[in-house]
Amino acid sequence: MTFDQFTATLDQPQPPTDLPPLIQALWYDANGDWEQAHEIAQAREGEKAYDRLHAYLHRKEGDRFNAGYWYRRAGASFFDGTLEDEWAVLVKQLLG
Repeated sequence: MTFDQFTATLDQPQPPTDLPPLIQALWYDANGDWEQAHEIAQAREGEKAYDRLHAYLHRKEGDRFNAGYWYRRAGASFFDGTLEDEWAVLVKQLLG
């Protein structure tokens, strides 16, 4: 799936069933369901990709301190762009 194909699914009532969990989380986040995205991030704490998602979600929530913790756990720098840019970077990385 390409980035454009993924973003085209955002107007559907549910994410496509064949999406991997991290991409599902970003789908939920884009559709205003931060809690569902956060549940997915918490499901596999300790795995860098999930911790990286967790960092983004807490940054979006406005909790810079908690976001910093998750960025460090993910081995990533605190993202310096907009939330929209970070979301797009994560989607593109996860889609490969």
